[in-house]
Amino acid sequence: MRSGEAVALVGPSGCGKSTLLNLAAGLLDPWEGTVRNGFVRPTMMFQQPRLLPWKRTLDNIALGLKARGESVPRRHAAARQLAHAMGLSDEDLDKYPSALSGGMQSRAALARAFAVEPDLLLLDEAFSALDIGLKSELYGLLAHQRRARGCAVLMITHDLMEALRLADRILVMTGSPGHIVASHVIEEPTAGRSEDWVFAHTARFIRESGIRAAFGLPPC
Repeated sequence: MRSGEAVALVGPSGCGKSTLLNLAAGLLDPWEGTVRNGFVRPTMMFQQPRLLPWKRTLDNIALGLKARGESVPRRHAAARQLAHAMGLSDEDLDKYPSALSGGMQSRAALARAFAVEPDLLLLDEAFSALDIGLKSELYGLLAHQRRARGCAVLMITHDLMEALRLADRILVMTGSPGHIVASHVIEEPTAGRSEDWVFAHTARFIRESGIRAAFGLPPC
């Protein structure tokens, strides 16, 4: 994938999407073949926020900066600025994760991912647990940060509408064994993808024979 590109990997459960993402993140070693990753600062956001419960929200967001050796004032200043951009208040930043709503925890997790200035963001069903209103807010925050930073995104999702909202290219994967069966480039800029556009293109997308076969759906 190219620098700054957003790619969505979709496919049925069990086809190997999460395994592929974990290989890209370096969390798994390939048992055969090689994985080539030309990005130098990848970061990952999981399905659950996975904030450290014994650290306050500000320190959770600054965790990667601490690992990188940034001083306390510098990492706290950077984390606070990014947290404010994500809609978190100073009061939120002083709380432990258990005192935050699920939506606020997801905002903190996204801020933590962007705090290290990644050139590749890996999303593992990162928004699947949120309700539709919170998803829409997080989609907007992700799109804004991606544009501002020129960060590439590789996301896995079961939600075709989510893929059509966020991605520049959609890869369709199927299993037994896991492999890519289709690739779709989306020409429409993300800013121009209205709800009507997303609904219409989702309906068109799932009528394609290759997509239906990948998801085990009967022919139209």
